[in-house]
This record gives sequence, structure tokens and C-alpha cells, in this order.
Amino acid sequence: MFSSIAPLARLNPFYAPHFQLVQDGLRKRTEPAEAPSTRRSLAAASAAEEYSCAYGSGRFFMLCGLGGIISCGTTHTALVPLDLVKCRIQVDPQKYKSIFNGFSVTVKEDGVRGLAKGWAPTFIGYSMQGLCKFGFYEVFKILYGNMLGEENAYLWRTSLYLAASASAEFFADIALAPMEAAKVRIQTQPGYANTLRQAVPKMFGEEGIWAFYKGVAPLWMRQIPYTMMKFACFERTVEALYKYVVPKPRSECSKGEQLVVTFVAGYIAGVFCAIVSHPADSVVSVLNKEKGSSASQVLMRLGFKGVWKGLFARIIMIGTLTALQWFIYDSVKVYFRLPRPPPPEMPESLKKKLGLTQ
Repeated sequence: MFSSIAPLARLNPFYAPHFQLVQDGLRKRTEPAEAPSTRRSLAAASAAEEYSCAYGSGRFFMLCGLGGIISCGTTHTALVPLDLVKCRIQVDPQKYKSIFNGFSVTVKEDGVRGLAKGWAPTFIGYSMQGLCKFGFYEVFKILYGNMLGEENAYLWRTSLYLAASASAEFFADIALAPMEAAKVRIQTQPGYANTLRQAVPKMFGEEGIWAFYKGVAPLWMRQIPYTMMKFACFERTVEALYKYVVPKPRSECSKGEQLVVTFVAGYIAGVFCAIVSHPADSVVSVLNKEKGSSASQVLMRLGFKGVWKGLFARIIMIGTLTALQWFIYDSVKVYFRLPRPPPPEMPESLKKKLGLTQ
């Protein structure tokens, strides 16, 4: 019985370092010694000119930011029709009763072109968010990892992923907030504005600069848990897939095979992302539509049931979105020959302390 439970427990991406350490120790006693640590492996590969830049260099961070712009800007823009219907279900559930009904009503009233409303603020806003989200994540992951030290960074890697992603998303949402506010106004208030050029001066004239940033706190409520789940769940799912599902080590997988693992892990992470962030997303949609309301007032008015309206549409949207974002981001890294660290391994110093080396 216990032999069947242990593998399932190890699959939990958030299990405690002590449990993981014991399990890794038992396994390592019966397996050959592993390769050197990630940082030393990457340094050796960079010296051999396998990569275009050093891991953690300025060029590395810059190109990671570019990958974030491409992955987030293009995917969010491609899903504007679904996002538009999802927002309308959240703010007017009496009129837009379901995904299919929402599409039908929108096409009848605005034509097919109406499904593209809000594409410009979506592209600009989420491109800026992607720059900060992915670029700063790499910065904070290395910064916090260095602060912890090699051994603690390995033992507490899930906490490291959570802290780095939360820090990155804090700044990403400040960059996103103005365009998100304009997008929601365009999509959910018929007749208010049809383009970004019409919406921005009108919003500024009515509420000043506050119109663009009143939704930043609810954005943090929505996006920080979402991004923490997106990065931590992705990183640990990739690790689990290579350990338990993929029949060969990552080093023996082709670039294409590695990108397939990236896509699968991204979709799994995306489903959880949608669930944990949906209540705050509902509040943001209603808040940006209404003048003079606060996040707490909107939350109380919607109630527990109301904040879950449109969840199915968001699961489809965010699952697909997250998978594509990770796939595109990893593809950009492959294209520019950036260092892509393999799943983390126990440092040699820790193995020696535990007596796991031969």
C-alpha cells in the first residue's frame, strides 16, 4: 500500500523539502552519480559557445523580456474574441448567458468585427506585461537563488519560484493596468468607445489618471496568484514530467520534444491558474466598467456565486493561453540560443553531506 502512495506523494509539486530530500536520498543511493550542478553545466556549455550569451547576463535578461513580449502580446490578442465574451458574461450575465450565447448575441449586434473590440489595448498592455513578467522573473529567480545559496535554493525551489514570480508580477501589473482599464471599457460598455484613441481621452476627461489605475489593486489580486501558480506549477510539472513520464533524460530529448513537454506542462499550469485567479478577474471586469465603485463594493454585490460566472470560458482561454505562452517563450529561447537550465538536481555539496556520493 505505502509503496503505491509514495510515488503519488512525490508528484505533488508543493511537497515539503524534508520529504523530498528523503525520497531523493533513497533513490540516489541506488542510482549512478548525476551530472554537475546546473550553473556549472551552463557555464561550461557557454564556454563551448553552445549558447549566444551567459546565463544571467544583461543580454540574457533582455532577450527573455523580448520573449515575454512576443508570447504574451500575440496570444492575448489572438484570444480577444473569447476574452470579450468572457468579460460580457461577467458584467451582464442576464444578457450573455453562456459562451455560445455570448458569441451569438455579439455577432448579431456588432457583426463579426465586433468580436475584435479591444484588440489594440490588449496587444499593447499584455506586451508590456509580458516584458516585465518573464524578464523580471528570470532576474528575481537568480537574485533570490543567490541569496539563498545553492543548497537552500534546491531544497526550497518551489518557494523560490513563488517569490520570484510574485515579485515580477507586481511590476507587470503596473505596466498592464492602463490598457486593461481601456480594454474593459471598450468591450463591456456599448457605445462608450470603439477604439483605444477614443477611449483614452474620454476616460481621462471623466476620472483623470485614476481611471487607468483604480483597477491595479484588483489586478494584483488576480494576477499575482495567477502568475505564482503559472510559474511554480509549470516548473514543478516540467520536473515531474521528465522524472516520471518522459522515457529518457532531458539531455537526450530533441528541441522539438522538449517544446512538447513545455506545452503540456503549460496547459496543466494554465488550468490551475484560471481557477485561483477567476474571482478577482470578475471584480476587475465589473470595476473597470463602473464609475465610482470600489473593489470591496463590487465583491460584496457579486457574492460568492457571482464571482465564478464565466469560469468555464476562462479555463479554456487561460489553459490554451498559458500553454501557448510557455511554448512561444521557450521557442524564443531556442531561436536565440539562450541558456535553458534543465530540471534542478541536488548539489554535489548536499550529496556529500548526506553521504550520497560514492
